Amino acid sequence: MTGRDRLRELLDAVLDEDNRTLGEMARDAFVSPYHFNRTLSRAAGEAPVAMRRRVLLERAAWRLAQGRSVTEAAWEAGYESVEGFGRAFLRAFGRPPSSVEEGTGHWLPAPNGIHFHPPTSLWVSATEHTMNPLTEQLVAHDLDDTRYLLERAKGLPEEEFRARRLPGLTVQEWFGPEESVQALLEHHVHSLESWLASIEGRDLPDRDPEAGAAALLERHDAVAPRWLAAVRDIDRRGGWDDRLIDALCDPPESFLLSGVVAHVLTYAAHRRQLVRHLMRTAGCPVDAGDPITWLRTRRGETSADA
Repeated sequence: MTGRDRLRELLDAVLDEDNRTLGEMARDAFVSPYHFNRTLSRAAGEAPVAMRRRVLLERAAWRLAQGRSVTEAAWEAGYESVEGFGRAFLRAFGRPPSSVEEGTGHWLPAPNGIHFHPPTSLWVSATEHTMNPLTEQLVAHDLDDTRYLLERAKGLPEEEFRARRLPGLTVQEWFGPEESVQALLEHHVHSLESWLASIEGRDLPDRDPEAGAAALLERHDAVAPRWLAAVRDIDRRGGWDDRLIDALCDPPESFLLSGVVAHVLTYAAHRRQLVRHLMRTAGCPVDAGDPITWLRTRRGETSADA
């Protein structure tokens, strides 16, 4: 067949509404599952099942921004439960599907530049490259782990949440004392808010230094997807050596963007582990926060799979 676009045919098989499994995709493309997976993975740099899942999540994000309900988006994306869809969406975008608003971007990082393009098309970005997987994992783990700790902190009695258990502790001088679970978590969330405001050129958002765990979780859910998107954008355009002139500082200071991200991740990890120590002291069991365990869980693996 002269001019036959075999890659496009394979992509059509991946994204056909009726093809939900690798076997169904391969049958539609008239090849064996092994050959289908091998050919498309080699040509597109992404396994067909992973590509389908990603593109349908992108479509779901666009649908949500257009006013679709979470339930409708979940069914359209092929999920059997709203809860399963919510977990997958949160892992991919760093925010729950209920928080999507009009104007929110719907593309996820792709090794091949292939994305959902509304209303029913694909878009191939010729200049896209995938963010370094280590950077992606470090940022995503920090955001997921922070959310986990905030959810656990909601179960602490108020007096334990605010108890001064580390008298005199100062993680960063300009934040002041961080002697309680509340102070460590509030400073952690506010640090992300502050740096993101500088990068985006916005004013600092309203802040309540005495915020409770539920309010801090709301603030985290608002800033987390924007921070993840900002880091992805820095990497996408190779902007790690760009300088940020932070006018929010007095006097203004200049920072390398690579240094900003490293700074955020370093102090975030330190504060998260301090919070774990204090929560255990308060009688609240928490996990170890190990990124190895987090990554296995994220990929649906067990220790035996490693």
